[in-house]
Amino acid sequence: MPKVINFNAGPAILPREVLQQAQSELLDFNGTGMSVLEISHRSKDFEAVIQEAEALAKRLYGVPEGYRVLFLQGGASLQFSMVPMNLLPPDGCADYILTGSWSQKAYDEAVKAGTAHVAASTKDDNFSRIPKMDEIRLCDKPAYVHITSNNTIYGTQWNPLPTFGDVPIVGDFSSDVFSRPVDIRPYALIYAGLQKNAGPAGATLVIIREDVLEAAPKSLPTMLRYAIHAKNNSLYNTPPVFSIYVSLLVMRRLETLGGLSAVAKANKAKAAVIYDVIDESEGFYKGHAEKDSRSLMNITFRLPDEELEKRFLTEAKEHGFVGLPGHRSVGGVRASVYNAMPIEGCTALADFMRAFRASVA
Repeated sequence: MPKVINFNAGPAILPREVLQQAQSELLDFNGTGMSVLEISHRSKDFEAVIQEAEALAKRLYGVPEGYRVLFLQGGASLQFSMVPMNLLPPDGCADYILTGSWSQKAYDEAVKAGTAHVAASTKDDNFSRIPKMDEIRLCDKPAYVHITSNNTIYGTQWNPLPTFGDVPIVGDFSSDVFSRPVDIRPYALIYAGLQKNAGPAGATLVIIREDVLEAAPKSLPTMLRYAIHAKNNSLYNTPPVFSIYVSLLVMRRLETLGGLSAVAKANKAKAAVIYDVIDESEGFYKGHAEKDSRSLMNITFRLPDEELEKRFLTEAKEHGFVGLPGHRSVGGVRASVYNAMPIEGCTALADFMRAFRASVA
């Protein structure tokens, strides 16, 4: 284990092997005598990088025929606008299911582009749970239903992922991308900022159904049209070359680990190590999320009072745990245990949590 155990929510921990490979190739990428930061994005060397990244994303998710994989910029926040601008017709309606701050922001941008409808919300429960399917009320013939698969701030996650018959889904997968298998077929579009669970900041993954590409109005600004990026194989303008390259290295590693089924199994085991401490603590540690809505990526909890939380976070930092303070909007403690977090890191935090509870008993 390194001296620092990184529980940051994003940008977040990356596999040590990936960092070491990126370091070793930084001055001479693929025998070019130049860094990947220096080569042309139009060169055959970088075209090979982005083509392999697209192919790997398809293999990991089992993407069927009829979809394109794009690497864009602007993070999920730009997708909040691009999605309705491209997918929501003037006379249509889009449904949004609100399960946290990011889905709220996605909805807020959608209403600027057209008619958006809140199909369900757990705001009254402080976003402590995912809504039940019988709570969801869709508008008539929605263009799509938008979900946020994992809620980084509140520590909830759709499990299982929902389906809505023939209604296409748009999914924000930013904080659990490549963490578990996903059946792509119900989705018109999946997007994810890769800096939380699959790479450094800068690149945004989009998996989009081909028939959606040409549905967007031609009056949209060029850079905001998915069809333009697809036509140019994500190379319409200079892409975030280093972010895509590191994300490729991450995807290679996930494939060698056995793919997303194996990754999901490991993620369940890691999260259970910490959730077990919460559940056995007799209320000393109180999880924010209801048990059937718990995230495997972001574990959020509170202590009996704010003074104890401050002491917990101070002592945790002294023991080498970083990134544990909860989001500024909710406080408390948050441990983000993304794909690259080894189970030893979760075990170390669990041991500290037990020792801290004993020390103040």
